[in-house]
This record gives sequence, C-alpha cells and structure tokens, in this order.
Amino acid sequence: MGSPPMIDGAFARWLAARAGQALLDLRAEMGFTDQGALKAAGDKISHDLIRTELARWRPADAVLSEEDEGSRLAWAAEVNTDAVSRLTADRVWIIDPLDGTREFSEEGRSDWAVHVALWARNGSASHGLVAGAVALPAQHRVLGTDHPPAYPPMTVEAATARGGRTLRLAASRSRPPVFLTDLAEDIGAELVPMGSAGAKIAAVVTGEVDAYIHAGGQYEWDSAAPVAVATATGLHASRIDGSALKYNEADPRLPDLLVCRKDLASRLLAALQRHSGVA
Repeated sequence: MGSPPMIDGAFARWLAARAGQALLDLRAEMGFTDQGALKAAGDKISHDLIRTELARWRPADAVLSEEDEGSRLAWAAEVNTDAVSRLTADRVWIIDPLDGTREFSEEGRSDWAVHVALWARNGSASHGLVAGAVALPAQHRVLGTDHPPAYPPMTVEAATARGGRTLRLAASRSRPPVFLTDLAEDIGAELVPMGSAGAKIAAVVTGEVDAYIHAGGQYEWDSAAPVAVATATGLHASRIDGSALKYNEADPRLPDLLVCRKDLASRLLAALQRHSGVA
C-alpha cells in the first residue's frame, strides 16, 4: 500500500481505514457461523496490524490498546514499565482495534468501528487529543480530525420549532444507563439503540442523533478517537457532571461521557444532574 501519510491526523485515518478493511476481509472469509471465533480473530488481526504499523512508522511513541495485556489495570508508575512508558511519554496512541465486537460478529450489522487517537502532552485541548480517526468499515466511511465533518446542521423541524422537536439520544443496545429512560421522558427525547461507542458518537457527529450519553463503565480507548473527531467538529464532549474528559491517565477507566451539540449541552447536563445522581 506504500508509505502512509506522515501528518498525524492523516496517518490516523490511514491506519483506521487499513484495519477496517482487514476486518471486512476477515468477515467475508470466516462468515458468521462461529461468532466467538470471529470476535477473537477480529480483535487479534486489527490489533496486530495497528501495532505493527505504529512500531514501523511511529516507533518513538507509546501505545495504549484495549488488547494489550493488563490494559484495564490502574498501574502505579513505579512498578510497571509499560505504564511508565506511556505515563512519561510525550505522545501516546490510544487505540481500540475493534469497538463493538458483538455487532462485528452479527451478519448485516454496520454499527462497529476502529478507533485510532493520538494524545500529546502539549495538546492545546483539555483532553490532550491532537489527532484521531474513527473507521466505520461496514458503512464505508472514516471520520477524522484531518478533515473533520461540518458541524451537524439543524433539521428543518428544529429550525422551525426552535428546538421543539423530539430529541434523539443514542443509547447502548445492551447496557444503557439505568436512568436514561427517565431522563429521556423528562426532556421528551427518543432513545435510539446502537452498537459501539464509536458508531454512536459518529451518529452525533453526522447529525443522525442529537446526543450520546453513557454511564456505567468504559475505558479511554472507547471514546478517545470519537471524542477527538467530535470536538474537532465543534461538538460538546465532557463527563456527565460537566467536567473535562482526560486521557492517558494512570487509571484508564473513563466510565461516563456526554457528547452532544453545544446548544444542547446545558439542557442535557441539567437533566443529568436531576437523573444520574451526579452532584
């Protein structure tokens, strides 16, 4: 395929697209009869590809991948060399080789993704993310910070009703927050079940839904690349209490987030305060 682009944003797009094509090829080769085997093979082939290319083209950078051994543990820097390498590094790639393994293993589903993000110590944004790409291989598209999509347009209904239309909130298919149904009823919103976090945030970026609210458990790789793209687009992204999202922390758990249009942020944060139990 030749040399990749050397600008970080374009490189992230190239890498996510390559991994996404490998996953599509694997799906075609293996089929869907043994979903467990397909999931395991998908995680491995994408992780190995991304790790190999990062070692080749960005050898000085550290990496945090969902598929790394011990990646979910909150390490003390003084006792773990892998943690030291990323916690003291100036640049860290945060990757989810296959976000939405369940959806990937189900024939006909397209709501799964590949996440590639770059965190930099000198990043100007509070989250420190300076580049990122989300490949949606079965949708044949890649969203990236190198060419971020335009800010989602207001729909005709929203424009004419001054925001009075029914809001659409992306929600987990299997693990939606327990308070989300009550919150949606409170603000007159419709819940739209989807698969991976990347697919849900991508739907906010493209205007298919108005917001994505999650609580109850995620890690940095679940949101880093989608958040990088969303904020490059101009969307709001924060914890559900309104505090800043932070990446490359010693503890990679990042259990909740809100991604939405900026004009909805105050309304949704107020509703979250009423329903989620956050102070």
